[in-house]
Amino acid sequence: MVGPDKKIKLILVYPMTTGRNFDEVLRVIDSLQRTAADRVATPVNWVPGEDVIIAGSVSDEEARTIYPDGWKAPKPYIRIVPDPRGREPQAS
Repeated sequence: MVGPDKKIKLILVYPMTTGRNFDEVLRVIDSLQRTAADRVATPVNWVPGEDVIIAGSVSDEEARTIYPDGWKAPKPYIRIVPDPRGREPQAS
């Protein structure tokens, strides 16, 4: 997958004998779009609507402006907030 900045964002390589998990491909697309637009990171097995992590490139000062309600921080470098876009309908 190539991002709007013309940089490669994802490469999936499977042997021909291995099936593809289409749900995972859709999840990755959702994550790539969310992280590019909202300056967040998505944890493993994330799906739209679940909590996200404020990107490390966002300072605490800037994060306070973006997330005035604060965040959970189990570690100083992990700042967890609700998905800025909320829960979106999933394709079936």
